Amino acid sequence: MEELEKFDQELFVSLNSQHTPFWDAIMIFVSNKYVWIPFYVLLIAYIIYRYRKQSIPMLAMCVVAIGLADFIASGILKPFFGRLRPCYEPDLEGLVNIVQGCGGQFGFMSSHASTGFALAVFFNLILSDRYFIFKIVLVAWAVIVSYSRVYLGVHYPGDIIGGAALGSVLAFASSIVYRYILLYYPSLRKDQLA
Repeated sequence: MEELEKFDQELFVSLNSQHTPFWDAIMIFVSNKYVWIPFYVLLIAYIIYRYRKQSIPMLAMCVVAIGLADFIASGILKPFFGRLRPCYEPDLEGLVNIVQGCGGQFGFMSSHASTGFALAVFFNLILSDRYFIFKIVLVAWAVIVSYSRVYLGVHYPGDIIGGAALGSVLAFASSIVYRYILLYYPSLRKDQLA
């Protein structure tokens, strides 16, 4: 376990040290959850327009996956594991490039990664292949937002991987519940399942 943590720290220092003022601004922008509100609003509006009644269970289960991902990562696992963020780690003092603040004391698991992957994986599982480009964009978005957390000095790569795994598992579970809802309430279903 110690060797794994050491590798995680070394990988973090390597990734976090790659800085330019241009990318600093980009990563701060990408990491800001409020920046994505227009995207979320457009996504919700499109889902409602495209799927009508079927959008109710679709959006509900997506919100469940995201909400659980955030709650479990931040409310349960961060205090349980108590792993210091790299920007608070005494062993890394002077090595961490903190671009903008440090956040809470503990970092495992990343809630940015868990919620981003919950959203991306959920829609990747329930939408048809005709939305292939949209699916790729969602995964790319989740990866970029997650990477920004390492770049900004507030998460180790292991925090990101753990958060992504948590979000993906919850998205998978929510997609199963969503399919069962459509199975038992066919009146919610469009003529063709997405």
